Amino acid sequence: MKILLTGANGYVGRRLLPELLTAGHQVVCSVRDKNRLGLDKSTLDLIEIWEVDFLTTPSFEKITKDIDVAYYLIHSMSSSTTDFDTLESKAAKNFNEYAKAIGIKQVIYLSGIVNEDKLSKHLQSRKDVETILYQGNFNTTVLRAGIIVGSGSSSFEIIRDLCEKLPVMITPKWVLTKCQPIAIRDVINYLLGVISKEECYNQSFDIGGPNIITYKEMMQLYAKTRGIKLMIVTIPMMTPKLSSYWLYFVTSTSYKLAINLVNSMKMEVVCSDNRLQKILNIKPITYVDAIKLAFIKIEQNLVISSWKDSISSSQFAPNFSEFIQIPKYGCLKDHQMRKIENVENTLLNIWSIGGSRGWYYGNWMWKLRGFIDKIFGGVGLRRGRTNPIHLDNGDSLDFWRVLLANKEEKRLLLYAEMKLPGEAWLEFRIDDDNVLHQIATFRPRGIWGRLYWYSLVPFHFFIFGGMIDNIIKYKS
Repeated sequence: MKILLTGANGYVGRRLLPELLTAGHQVVCSVRDKNRLGLDKSTLDLIEIWEVDFLTTPSFEKITKDIDVAYYLIHSMSSSTTDFDTLESKAAKNFNEYAKAIGIKQVIYLSGIVNEDKLSKHLQSRKDVETILYQGNFNTTVLRAGIIVGSGSSSFEIIRDLCEKLPVMITPKWVLTKCQPIAIRDVINYLLGVISKEECYNQSFDIGGPNIITYKEMMQLYAKTRGIKLMIVTIPMMTPKLSSYWLYFVTSTSYKLAINLVNSMKMEVVCSDNRLQKILNIKPITYVDAIKLAFIKIEQNLVISSWKDSISSSQFAPNFSEFIQIPKYGCLKDHQMRKIENVENTLLNIWSIGGSRGWYYGNWMWKLRGFIDKIFGGVGLRRGRTNPIHLDNGDSLDFWRVLLANKEEKRLLLYAEMKLPGEAWLEFRIDDDNVLHQIATFRPRGIWGRLYWYSLVPFHFFIFGGMIDNIIKYKS
């Protein structure tokens, strides 16, 4: 069966793709920029890539054909605090136009549980997208999920950050709201189970795990499972805006995602029926078991996808192709070169940079820069990295984004997502003479950009020089 997977580089899409391929389906991945799909060559050989931006006017020149089933996994909640609902509606309408031209038979949409008359902007947007998809020229199946728990999911990582960092928490009253968390593996099983199942056509189903608990209980169960002592004190006077800042500064989430999450956490997300569980004969795992499975993946470095690698975790959401070519003019540079003897070890050190490994020199200065960035609304260093030794195009890496990670070409190119008066790139490249080139490039924006660069030149001398020296010397 030929299946279109939209949102292929998102958290759920990255988990769903290998399952579809294992089941023998022919998969077409739709992405805005193929340069950040971040798949290994063996997987790329098995799929077809369709570059399309559903926020732009449909163009049918390079349209894919003969699609049986499509997954609609496009969400914009992390990209804006104001107009994400407009963007989501526009994308859904344009998708319907494409689907009509392609002749898709079934569309499967992963939505959010909506069981209150007054919905948050986020949940109302999901419901509006449902309405739009039901108007399409195809059979629609909607799966409504609440909190998704799995290694790398935004909800799991936020709870993990809170419980691991704060033994005593002063929390807003929304932590007493009930929800019904579901493990990511169960979400995938539901998404696979409804493929071409006629009794699921043109219907919406709630999907959830067996536990109906509050957010406070979710944190308490996490702490108990991990053997952490945790005290939670709830106060009624914390406003949604203050709650959003609280999440933003303590966890790795962006402020845009934090404020949208807080607004949604005031709404109960509990399944109103379990029809699909019976239809597909799926027995969901408990919340505690979902936590245990997530940590098995984390401890084995087998996290397939993370919400932090989504481009929406960026402050800028750039077009990757536009930034892969480093500009030659109007830029300021720090170019360090060192002859190396052990190419393999040096490459491993380059691919392990950031996260828990750090930046090889002056880590306290990198942490200070990350703290300052967070204060001014940037991403800071808390995103870390998904895998300690592996990098893909599009991955987040502390306050950088991986534009290009090519071990065969011995080249790693990073783009800065921190708050800057300009644009910055950091490149590591080993040439044919086994010389390591470490190039920091900055394209300043006006006089403030130049003042920023020149004020840091004395620090660059130590930071960049020490970094390249230690990259060569460090024994992995």
